[in-house]
Amino acid sequence: MEEVMLFATIISPIVIALVQLAKKTGPVSSRYSPLTSLVIGLLVGFIAWPFTELDTVMRLWAGGFAGLAGSGLFSLGKKTISNNDNEAA
Repeated sequence: MEEVMLFATIISPIVIALVQLAKKTGPVSSRYSPLTSLVIGLLVGFIAWPFTELDTVMRLWAGGFAGLAGSGLFSLGKKTISNNDNEAA
């Protein structure tokens, strides 16, 4: 399980970047960004087979964790920044 979490940590920034790219360039609503993040995380985990020795199921778990963590981390950071801006005003 440690390997899965380590791999999820490594691919999380990639998932976050791809979700933001999808939201900026495609018809993805911010309402569906957690679902989009999960799907992109699963895809990144699945196609990352040359970079790890984890089997497919473990890569999918890592991708799912990265997708969910990526969407939560981005929204938490966005809320924190907006709260700091409101307090400064």
